Amino acid sequence: MARRWTPQRFVMLRRIRVAVCVTAVVASMAVTFGLSTRKAVALNVNGKTTTVQTYAMSVDRLLQEQDIDVKSHDLVESSSGERLADHAVVTVRSAFQTTVNVDGEEIPFWTVADSADQLIGFFRANEKQASKITVNIGNVYNQLTGGLVINSEGPVTVIADGKTSVAPNGKLPAASILDSKGINVGKEDRVTVTKDGGTTILRVQRVTHGQETRVKTVPFTTRTVVDDSLQPGQTVVRQQGVNGSITQIYDVTYVDGVKESETLNSETTTQVALDQIIAVGPAKQDTTDNSTNSGDSSDSGTTSGKGDSGSGSTGSSNGSSNGSSNGGSSSDKGDAKPNTGSGSNSNNSNNSNNSGSTSKPDTNNGNSNNNTSKPNTDTSKPNDSGSTNKPGADDSSSNSGSSNNSNNSGSTSKPNTNTGGSNNSGNSGGSSNNSGGSSASGRLWHPSISQAKTYAAAAAAQRGWTGAEWDALVWIWEHESGWRWNADNPSSDAYGIPQALPGSKMGTGWQDDGAVQIDWGLSYISGRYGSPTKAKEFWLKNNWY
Repeated sequence: MARRWTPQRFVMLRRIRVAVCVTAVVASMAVTFGLSTRKAVALNVNGKTTTVQTYAMSVDRLLQEQDIDVKSHDLVESSSGERLADHAVVTVRSAFQTTVNVDGEEIPFWTVADSADQLIGFFRANEKQASKITVNIGNVYNQLTGGLVINSEGPVTVIADGKTSVAPNGKLPAASILDSKGINVGKEDRVTVTKDGGTTILRVQRVTHGQETRVKTVPFTTRTVVDDSLQPGQTVVRQQGVNGSITQIYDVTYVDGVKESETLNSETTTQVALDQIIAVGPAKQDTTDNSTNSGDSSDSGTTSGKGDSGSGSTGSSNGSSNGSSNGGSSSDKGDAKPNTGSGSNSNNSNNSNNSGSTSKPDTNNGNSNNNTSKPNTDTSKPNDSGSTNKPGADDSSSNSGSSNNSNNSGSTSKPNTNTGGSNNSGNSGGSSNNSGGSSASGRLWHPSISQAKTYAAAAAAQRGWTGAEWDALVWIWEHESGWRWNADNPSSDAYGIPQALPGSKMGTGWQDDGAVQIDWGLSYISGRYGSPTKAKEFWLKNNWY
């Protein structure tokens, strides 16, 4: 018996047909998406190439899938840019560190070079004025530096232990060349590669240690005592002075027999210095009477206080008083005790020159001009072209008939306080100039502008950015930061040589390490624009990059 047609059966069949169509469309779309996003990529890691199948859309995602750990100095390149395409070639080269000496200036450098002459070429590519470049190989038997070819173009001249020889095959690592010459290298010995014209020189310098003993003379001091038994002005040597001596032992480092550095190991006092004592007769008595007048008479007196380097005087003339050598100057070194003067002087001059010290307050009590000098405050940062710097605080006001000048060098100065009845003015001004910095091993720590540019020139050459590309990079970072590692834009938090926003994205050491900043900046330009010239074109149109 045939099924009867009913409206309910019609609706059910229609729903089934719709569901089948939707399923077919979704499946078709999924297959099409899978086929279109599935890619075959050639992945080259340190010279070893493999073909991988991936659905990753970016180079970073591909490297994560393949468990490839990329460090900040490693070089990553893709033939299709940051967005991964089918049949793209992705190259990863792990960097290793060496030290390069360019015209006497040592630059810690991370490199992906496979030969020493190539590494030297990176520095020469954009630093044509560099006349002498030396590559220091820390340990030639290390897996990384040991595999570094010395000269891929020809022979190598070997200098070690005062002897010179030639290795005809320069396409070998340093360890192999030295082994072929029967030259053993100690753990602390130094191996360097230098190009002298067309000659590649592999040099071994022997590092040895020793001790030197020295005797340091300690001169005796002379003390003078007053002896009432002597006539005024008479002097007698009561005890002859004898010099003392200290025996010092130094640990010395020699390079090829020449002293390079030394550190004090110990010192022992072998003879104590004996003071020379000179007795002098008492001073002659002054029989002149000092007259004392009242009313309008002029009284003068001098009081010398201890604790001042130099002298401090307190006196009064016509009811006036100057504290701490007023009208002159006082140079305080160490901790100085307060000087106190009282009177009514209309003009007070208090000049203080503090060097590497902490001064306690000077207090002058008077009825007229009073000066309050606050510590110098200047927090201004370098003026970076293309960036906004934090303002400096510099408060100042004029002083009428009085001056209070403070010159602090590497010191902390407490306020000078002058208390009186009228005219109070405060002077605050000065500047803080911090130069130099601490050096940390294996890092481009607080580099000078010259060091930063030298490092960047070689790092850019590793990417093939020479000539116009290098000039464009110099132009961009000159406008962004002036090539200063500590360039800070407080309005946007952009920081460092490349002005990363925020600076923390550059990775570990971003606040102080110029190498981290430069390597990140080059990677950013490569990934976003492809080259410095294109980044400069964008900058000129938008005033940022």
